[in-house]
Amino acid sequence: MSVPPFQEIAPGTFVRRHTELDLNCGLVVGSERVLVIDTRSTTSRGQGLAAAVREVSPLEQVVVNTHAHYDHCFGNAAFRDSQIYAHVGAADSLQRTAEHQRSQVVEHLRRTGREDLAQTYLDTEVVLPFYLVEAETTAIDLGDRTAYLLFGGRGHTDHDLVVAVPDVSTVFWADLVEQGADPAMDDSFPLEWGPTLTRLQQHPHVKGAQLHVPGHGEVVEPQFVEEQRERLSTLAAELSSALIAGIQDVDGLVAKTRGLGLQDSTLRDAAVRALETRSGATEVNAAR
Repeated sequence: MSVPPFQEIAPGTFVRRHTELDLNCGLVVGSERVLVIDTRSTTSRGQGLAAAVREVSPLEQVVVNTHAHYDHCFGNAAFRDSQIYAHVGAADSLQRTAEHQRSQVVEHLRRTGREDLAQTYLDTEVVLPFYLVEAETTAIDLGDRTAYLLFGGRGHTDHDLVVAVPDVSTVFWADLVEQGADPAMDDSFPLEWGPTLTRLQQHPHVKGAQLHVPGHGEVVEPQFVEEQRERLSTLAAELSSALIAGIQDVDGLVAKTRGLGLQDSTLRDAAVRALETRSGATEVNAAR
């Protein structure tokens, strides 16, 4: 299957959109090095990505894993000679969950008759990121320009990093923003996701940005991000209010959150996660 080349969306700033899960990988090119944003899902796919990066620029490749889900970081083995950045929580999560993620994907592929593809996951070595970020803002010097790794709090996971490229008014949101499908709630923090987006939107390297790259789907305008932030903030507030009111079952929480433009399956996942992660969050969000 052919893979599209990187598309330049702003000077020296590229997106490669893959058929696989409609996944976006990013590339920011400086005068001394380039920043690769996410590495795809297997060693072989990562190798294809690395080769595509070299077609754009021969410079040293620096990598950031935005979070520890397999589709964004299992390609790390193809970049083992590069500096690979991630939030410290991503390294912890990947160490804990990589084999479980792999087994789930392999089981699904075998169940749907794609044994050859399943084997590529079995052949993939999981390489942990080793430049670990804890600060809210981390600058990555690319030579004549700087990209910024931003941590705004828990949302899609407990360790999502956003990449801001302020010289071209561009933000790579990874899976904190989703286009073409509902935000994925599997191991999310729905009581905090909206407030996290609010904080990030106010960051000086993000505020006023005009180009926004979701983890999956089309590049979007600021209004799309704002609408998703409002929807997730309302979801957080409704879930918090329902929990404080004593609603403790998934069906009850789903009933309280319908009408936000999210599918029932998404609301159900959000309700499950709200019940699992509510400690210390409901009071904060109820007060917002």
